[in-house]
Amino acid sequence: MSIQAIADFSAKSRSDAVLGEKLKQCEKLRDLLRLAREEGFEVSEEVFYPPNEPQFTADQLSTKLANALLRF
Repeated sequence: MSIQAIADFSAKSRSDAVLGEKLKQCEKLRDLLRLAREEGFEVSEEVFYPPNEPQFTADQLSTKLANALLRF
């Protein structure tokens, strides 16, 4: 699992409106991880946190998840 897999998932969610809406509905990291795996991306929780840079923007995520991952 790499940062690149998260970046690819993020990019796919921006280009696929249905996936983007599903991502926006994720309230917890485990929901996001499950969705990413359903879409064929091998991701793990550790790479979402520092020192790694965020791969999502606030408008892609629910408010709750954005606050957790983007460290506002």
